[in-house]
Amino acid sequence: MLWNVDLTLLDVGQVMRAAYAEAFEKVTGEPLVYLTSAAGRTDSEMFFEFCARNYVDFEADTDTLAEFLAALEKAFVARSDQLPAKGRLMSGAAASLAAVASMPGTVQTVVSGSTRATATAKLVAFGLDTHLNLAVGGFGSVNYPKASLIQSIRLHAAGEGGRAYAEQETVFISSSVPDVRAALIGGATPIAVLNDSATEGQLRDAGARIVLPDLSDPRAVMTAVHQATD
Repeated sequence: MLWNVDLTLLDVGQVMRAAYAEAFEKVTGEPLVYLTSAAGRTDSEMFFEFCARNYVDFEADTDTLAEFLAALEKAFVARSDQLPAKGRLMSGAAASLAAVASMPGTVQTVVSGSTRATATAKLVAFGLDTHLNLAVGGFGSVNYPKASLIQSIRLHAAGEGGRAYAEQETVFISSSVPDVRAALIGGATPIAVLNDSATEGQLRDAGARIVLPDLSDPRAVMTAVHQATD
């Protein structure tokens, strides 16, 4: 069972944007004026687009990416005490995580565009980490798209659970169209939640088999997971 973090379980965009700006200027020497959409993206992907959109005067490479990710982790974790005040937990997120965690044979983790340290800080701030096996999660610490992260999680989860998890047993819950597409490419059944700007029609057109209005009904979330893996 895979969960997207931002705008599915929680929203800490205000703090995240401040951390992006600090890390980008520290590494490139240029202010971060133009942002890009984070939906379905990893921090690694976003860094290169930040460079292109903000006209940095050097060729960004894997070394500068590593510097940026390290600076971003430091900037975000330093602001982690601001998360409860400047962020918010999405309605029903904690209860739904707890409900799904109670389902027999379920390994529950996240697919996050953020690095492991940044994603963990987000989850810990709202007490969500207790329901998740973050050791097998997929994070933006590596320069791979989310579809590849989903594929790698199944391999890691097999080591944790003692058996291989098939594609039809893998579910990805998110709120964005790019994540729905990533689920299909990565071999997971997408369940969409209307927590972001995407409409139900857009999510279904992208391939979402089930669309929930939110996570406020844990029983409905469990039913959706059962239907997705039937």
